[in-house]
Amino acid sequence: MPRTSAKTKDRLDPIQLLTPQGEAVSDARLPFDPADADLPALYRDMVLARRLDSEAIALQRQGELGLWPSLFGQEAAQIGAARALLPSDMVFPTYREHGVAWCRGLDPASLLGLFRGTTLGGWDPRDVNFNLYTLVIGAQTLHAVGYAMGIVRDPVGPAVSAASTADAPAAPAVLAFLGDGALSEGETNEAFIWATTQSLPVVFFCQNNQWAISAPYSVQSTVPVAQRAAGFGLPGIRVDGNDVLACLAATRSALHTARTGGGPTLIEAFTYRRNAHTTADDASRYRETAEEAEWAAKDPIARLHDHLVTTGAADSAYFAGIEAEAQTFAEGLRARCRALPEPDPDLPFEHTYAEMTPELSRQLAEHRAHLASLQELPDPSGERA
Repeated sequence: MPRTSAKTKDRLDPIQLLTPQGEAVSDARLPFDPADADLPALYRDMVLARRLDSEAIALQRQGELGLWPSLFGQEAAQIGAARALLPSDMVFPTYREHGVAWCRGLDPASLLGLFRGTTLGGWDPRDVNFNLYTLVIGAQTLHAVGYAMGIVRDPVGPAVSAASTADAPAAPAVLAFLGDGALSEGETNEAFIWATTQSLPVVFFCQNNQWAISAPYSVQSTVPVAQRAAGFGLPGIRVDGNDVLACLAATRSALHTARTGGGPTLIEAFTYRRNAHTTADDASRYRETAEEAEWAAKDPIARLHDHLVTTGAADSAYFAGIEAEAQTFAEGLRARCRALPEPDPDLPFEHTYAEMTPELSRQLAEHRAHLASLQELPDPSGERA
């Protein structure tokens, strides 16, 4: 059984169920039994999500991707939250939820296609209930609220108040991801207001990685994210974002509240973005090395590894198997990325509206003519110009 931490817990002190040393602890604010989670599976998810991230960065450095936003350091927040979802729940991500996409069963190559420029989205959100990445900061929060309104007003499943049984599955809920920078956007504040006043089945999961590109969280707010929830009438809960168990427990509880008619919740996962904002950013220009070293010691994968070893829940053979799987996964991902087909230049026009408009048809014709004018033409000598 986990031990109870001896320190006095402030209401907004991040809830922690797994210490950086890998020791399971309890917190009365969030009752949770580690036996209710498949810890070796959570470890595997985090390792493979990190490997996906590192391979994508390497591919970008090799010129295979135009850009990549890293999740390094945020694996626990993403995997913990994602594994709290039911298949019927809908997810609205930002552009960094690679671990969530992994847990929802999305083909990782689909993520790479977006940043390679071979697709405008890469997948049908209905296939795995995982929406397209949103590059406009905060916009996905309103999309999530709109979908949650649809659940209530035009049900896509059982009524929100329905109990979850074998014969009556749980009503769907919505999980919206956002970063701390999105809290300064008008869309996010509007989403909080609508979600609260309408008591909608949506959970806002804020990965507070403390940096909105080069702007520290301190220039956006003087209080923790979770404390800001009260101003909108939202319940706010603050967890250690590097603790996969705390993230899992908090999200599972909030989603249950949403499904059973209890309304929205704002979860703050207090974590750290260990890599730059994207591969186009240089974090060394605005962050201290000591700060980065401090958070490296709180690594989410290392702490779960230590816990599994200490408790005997996994042995060396298991860890070796995961590393071998990660290597095979990486090799396949590299090959599949390079094999992604070139996009048809007509696609942006064909998929703007359900039916092509006359004006769009005219623009498409001009686009085709322009592309044709760029083609190399043979010169009189027979050699290409």
